[in-house]
Amino acid sequence: MGTTHAQQSEPADAGATAKKTTNVEGVVVTGSRIKRTQIEGPSPVTVISSTQIEREGFVTVFDALNTLTQNGGVVQNELNSAGGFTPNGSPVNLRGLGPGRTLLLINGRRAADYPFPYNGQSNFQNFGNIPSAAVDRIEILSGGASAIYGSDAVAGVINVVLKTHFNGDKVTVRGGTSTTGGGDFGDVQWVGGRSGDNWSVTYALEYFADEPVFAFQRSFMDSADDNPLPTPELGVNQPSAGIRLNRPGSAAGSYIAPPPGACERFGGEFVDYNFRTVVAATRAVTNLGPGCGTWKDVAYQTIANGNNDWSGYFYGTYDFANGIQAWTSLQGFYSKSKLSGGTEAISGPHIDGTGRVTTWFDTGFNTNLNMQRILTPQEYGGVGGLYQHYTEKSLDVAFGLRGTIGRFDWDVTLGRAEYRAERTRQRLDGSKVTDWFFGPRLNTTGTPRYKLNLDRFYTPLTPEQYRAMSDTLKYESESWVTQGSATLSGDLFELPAGPLGFAAVLDFTKQGYDLKSPRSILPTVIETYNLTGTNGGGDRERAAAGVEFSIPILPSLKASLAGRYDKYDDITAVDDAKTWGYGLEWRPFDNLLLRGNYSTSFKAPDMHFVFNEGSGSFTTSLDTYRCLSGGLPAASCTGSVYNYAVFATSKGEPTLTEETGKSWGAGVVWDVVDGLSMSLDYYDIKLDDAVTTLSSAYILDNEAGCRTGLTRTRQPFQFAADSAFCQEIVSRVRRIDAPGEPTARVDGVRSGPVNQSLLHVSGFDAALNWRFSTQRFGDFRTELGWTHTLKSERQLLATDPVDRDWRDDKTNFDFRSRVRGSVNWQRNDWNATVFMTRYGSLPNWQETGRIAPYILWNVNLGKQITDKARVTVFVNNVFNKFHPQDGGYNSYPYFYRAYSPIGREVSAQLEYNFN
Repeated sequence: MGTTHAQQSEPADAGATAKKTTNVEGVVVTGSRIKRTQIEGPSPVTVISSTQIEREGFVTVFDALNTLTQNGGVVQNELNSAGGFTPNGSPVNLRGLGPGRTLLLINGRRAADYPFPYNGQSNFQNFGNIPSAAVDRIEILSGGASAIYGSDAVAGVINVVLKTHFNGDKVTVRGGTSTTGGGDFGDVQWVGGRSGDNWSVTYALEYFADEPVFAFQRSFMDSADDNPLPTPELGVNQPSAGIRLNRPGSAAGSYIAPPPGACERFGGEFVDYNFRTVVAATRAVTNLGPGCGTWKDVAYQTIANGNNDWSGYFYGTYDFANGIQAWTSLQGFYSKSKLSGGTEAISGPHIDGTGRVTTWFDTGFNTNLNMQRILTPQEYGGVGGLYQHYTEKSLDVAFGLRGTIGRFDWDVTLGRAEYRAERTRQRLDGSKVTDWFFGPRLNTTGTPRYKLNLDRFYTPLTPEQYRAMSDTLKYESESWVTQGSATLSGDLFELPAGPLGFAAVLDFTKQGYDLKSPRSILPTVIETYNLTGTNGGGDRERAAAGVEFSIPILPSLKASLAGRYDKYDDITAVDDAKTWGYGLEWRPFDNLLLRGNYSTSFKAPDMHFVFNEGSGSFTTSLDTYRCLSGGLPAASCTGSVYNYAVFATSKGEPTLTEETGKSWGAGVVWDVVDGLSMSLDYYDIKLDDAVTTLSSAYILDNEAGCRTGLTRTRQPFQFAADSAFCQEIVSRVRRIDAPGEPTARVDGVRSGPVNQSLLHVSGFDAALNWRFSTQRFGDFRTELGWTHTLKSERQLLATDPVDRDWRDDKTNFDFRSRVRGSVNWQRNDWNATVFMTRYGSLPNWQETGRIAPYILWNVNLGKQITDKARVTVFVNNVFNKFHPQDGGYNSYPYFYRAYSPIGREVSAQLEYNFN
């Protein structure tokens, strides 16, 4: 994991005229406010320098953080463009405890939340808008740190330390592409600084651009025929129903044949196809009838976003004659991005004038009908018409004074961070769709009656017609945090074993957000068709006071103690929180450290969990009640009769309480010989009352249990139908009559945040750092990091049993182990690095076993060509690996989304120092 021995960290910028070295007279390291000469303390801190980020082949800060071994939790990423609420955000999920439980600090100050909520539900911080040009180093503390930083520091803290006191100017230019197709990128960085007798300035400017990559540019995911597991009874894959018109149900011959030549009208996007289905109870194959099939529709989503990012940074100091130093920092980010979630589809029984899906009766066929009509890129005017566009702006400004009073250092800081984001996308208008394809309603009472215009239904739209029946929708969001702090630190007095270190802090924070979507799901639905969204906004204030002590007990034994009190002012039930932290460091020998730590932590409910005015999403879910009531186990309930799109809604809950946690760890750091060190640390984190959103699957499974008395596998259900649990769960499911179907159909699920009972993870982190020099072959440096989860437990509600085997559960797709390592070589003007990251095994998609671990390799080679210029060639993912094979992954994209489909990337870089 880089190095856990910060005293060994190299200069951040090897080409700068003023190379930085560790200040052994006293430094502040993430996890404490007390300066100390020994950077290793009671809690392990991983340090990644900017030089390390570059030599391991990474362009952005997030790319480097994504390889952290502690970062083993699943998150939404750019592969979720089709269904994700935050496809342009870059979250980190330490220990698999959730993105919102990792605190991001910039130079020790809180960053503003990403304006759009994660998965449409909760707040998180974006690690994708940090300019790598300005980074000096990144410090990662894994574990509870609320006693130092307050709320959100539950799974860990990532503190990005930006450059200061840089002298000279350096320009870095890098460009590259993927060898599989698409993904061209370029990055230009300028870093510089000046200083005088009593002043200094450091500045950085960066421009980064890359092009989007579509799924159709990768042969293993460009077609529905890439599915590795066709339905056994069919023996082959089937295309998606690009154009389908059918009577309700799945009886033989229910599909109504398109007119001759209709499928060919769409420029090769559709093919004539005779669709079949498998009857769940008998596994018999039924011939549904002809329609227009498409193999290509799955591939029109982007698998990598296109970006144009500008970022800048400024830091300045001024020393007054009285010993006081004033400082200011400014960090700005401006980004324009584009991505595609794929094509739109007009589907369902009918779209009425409010965009609502309803049953209908077609007078032309004298029967009820269902329909589906996927739009093709040609109807948009090309794949460019599929893009959603993001514009993001962030600004972080801070001012401060620091100085010395007697033997105490003091620091006063005031800062403001803002983050604004705007998202635009083209979307069909339900009323206009109705007018074009159906015309006016033919009756005023009873079941709505229309007559489908078959000629329009089977004729491609022109781009002008599409634009005429669609609207450009805009989502606007912003978040902000205003914060002030005052810190006093130093030695109180001498004890027999050394000075008693002390630090005290006063914090004030006001944060808020405002989110405006074009559609509010609750309580009304407007005319935009096939769209979900969320609105909300609010703010909260917090005042806090904390104190820390570093207590020498013996010359070789030191204890630390920290306590903090946070007072909240918002609409939730959270009033205040008290957290504590304890640590112990024993150095029986100069080269051996034994350490341990214990801390309590808390997290106030994410503001969108509280202020959400209503959000919704469609997901394909199993109607477990329908399955069980038909006498079948869940595994036998396949097909659209049992698995269909369910609309789930969620709304803010001001009654949520804070999450509370306990974290402890113990470890050893051993400097074996000069240049060789290793560490091993155990961690254990337990959270109570953790907030989560009940999934549709959880609600529907338990609704079925409450109504039938059976589990998914037809075992006895644990709760009685009249229990409080069952009354609550059943009330969350709304059903409507569905003539001709086995049971009433699910019309909606009411989800929403609840205080979960338990999350518990434990494991260990190991690291090795070895440096040695040879007279003949040059200098070598080897780094290796390993994280392994030993235990993962969870309990969704207090009435549920504790799942003590969640780590090995076949539905848990968090990595239970990760490894990263590198070997760096330097001799004279040459240098080279080999970097490796290993992802541990995961359950296979069919949940019958596990797929193999997965390893990626990066290499680079550089040469100092003049005193001022260096060139480097990079090859990332040397062996062009995409994902581990899983022959049962029959859901698009046919591999787990944690693996990148970009493949091998090659690039070249030029650095030039103007010194």
